[in-house]
Amino acid sequence: MARSRILVVGAGFAGIECARRLERKLSPAEVEISLVTPFSYQLYLPLLPQVAAGVLTPQSIAVSLRRSSKRRTRIIPGGAIGVDAKDKICVVRKITGEMVDLPYDYIVLAPGSITRTFDIPGLVEHARGMKTLAEAAYIRDHVIAQLDLADASQDEAERTSRLQFVVVGGGYAGTETAACLQRLTQHAVKRYPRLNPEHIKWHLVDIAPKLMPELGDKLGLAALDILRRRGIEVSLGVSVAEAGPEKVTLTDGRVLPCRTLIWTAGVAASPLVGTLDKETDRGRLVVRPEMTVPGADGAFALGDAAAVPDLARGDGAICPPTAQHALRQGRKAADNIIASMHGRPLMPYVHKDLGLVVDLGGKDAVSKPLGIELHGLPAQVVARGYHWMALRTNVAKTRVLTNWVLNAVAGDDFVRTGFQAQKPATLRDFEYTDAYLTPDQVRAHTAALRAQA
Repeated sequence: MARSRILVVGAGFAGIECARRLERKLSPAEVEISLVTPFSYQLYLPLLPQVAAGVLTPQSIAVSLRRSSKRRTRIIPGGAIGVDAKDKICVVRKITGEMVDLPYDYIVLAPGSITRTFDIPGLVEHARGMKTLAEAAYIRDHVIAQLDLADASQDEAERTSRLQFVVVGGGYAGTETAACLQRLTQHAVKRYPRLNPEHIKWHLVDIAPKLMPELGDKLGLAALDILRRRGIEVSLGVSVAEAGPEKVTLTDGRVLPCRTLIWTAGVAASPLVGTLDKETDRGRLVVRPEMTVPGADGAFALGDAAAVPDLARGDGAICPPTAQHALRQGRKAADNIIASMHGRPLMPYVHKDLGLVVDLGGKDAVSKPLGIELHGLPAQVVARGYHWMALRTNVAKTRVLTNWVLNAVAGDDFVRTGFQAQKPATLRDFEYTDAYLTPDQVRAHTAALRAQA
């Protein structure tokens, strides 16, 4: 009997958890498991702002998929750029640019998300995101470079624009990014005797009327108070009207001299979703509670790319794109694939949200574990404890804990690595959003394959 071919797309929380569970529960004689990912590591995304701020090293939150010799999943270094659900073929572009066609019996679509952008003049050319390890490393280099260049400049206008930083997005990613990087510049400026600390200005901008509304009014206001006490100017009900290389124009008419625009105003499902030509909900692939894709035999979708019904909340809600949901969806998807293989009924995904944690750096945090509202040092202990426990390996836990202790004791060295120093990188450079096929191109591609057979 031929082995079933299971193809997992994406090495995020959902994809990796699914692949690991399949490995544990199915024998090599039953299945061949393949994983498509451009990088052979699992990125712990919630700690990216701390990498950008230099609190953590990049390696500490990038958990290698090859550390264990027990793993038998074949890792294909590349990105899925199209799926033909009818012929059960996934089109993959390897990191070399070579195109390969991977047939499957079951496919797990967990490609994650990309930075959501809008039709704002200059945005994609001049903004940077916070979705990848490369972006976090680039932003750290870029922010420190602005201090270096401002310190060396004799031009007052140039110094002003280099010392103003704008972060757009009042969700968790944007709030933590602004908080962590503001601490970086606050500590770094002590090493720049020619810079006036009062000239360094951080702006957090969001079109929503409240900061992190998911936390509730009390904790949202507590976070807002922490940021403003640190000197971060928070503007709510405001967004960017135009972005340029040396200034940012806001929708309220203000023009901010600025050479650093960090865009974290939400995420959108991976463009891979659009190649299936199936129903979507706010850009995410519509799936049943069992995470199967209607009209696509053997296809499961989960994580940020799927609109998984949130049965615990009800009222037609869909699960938020958070790590805790992605992990549990990965396990349930694996169980449902096994059930499908063995002719058993599939089970729906149900999980009650455990709460939220927001690390604002130092002793500052706001957390809501199991509905209990915390702020200050207790919230920070909960936030870092949650992140530490969620790391997949003891090596990662040791590195992160060591980094936290070392940073608390010795501070930062404010070293630039020279990453992308000569050519400013765009959102597309980091997230490859223009690499995907259209549904028609996918169908034409697989039709050509059939003709050659």
